[in-house]
Amino acid sequence: MKEKIHPSYKETVITCTCGALIKTRSTKPEQKIEVCSNCHPFYTGQQKFLDVAGRVDKFRKTFKKAGSTKPVVKAAPKKRVSKKRIVAAKA
Repeated sequence: MKEKIHPSYKETVITCTCGALIKTRSTKPEQKIEVCSNCHPFYTGQQKFLDVAGRVDKFRKTFKKAGSTKPVVKAAPKKRVSKKRIVAAKA
């Protein structure tokens, strides 16, 4: 390996939102995660609701504006047909 081109590889602590601490080695001094093996639904068998960055609220606002179950969608503008194409089609 070449010297002075590789990042330093040190011990790090990964912190989960549930409070679990995982000690490992990485190039980053510390990391924060949202779901780990202690709180992931696949391993625990329990459903956990995560709303990161308000995506669910944004989705509900979109449907609330429409007043129905369909989101608000603007109609696409109609294509303009040139007069040359109309004359050629009639001939």
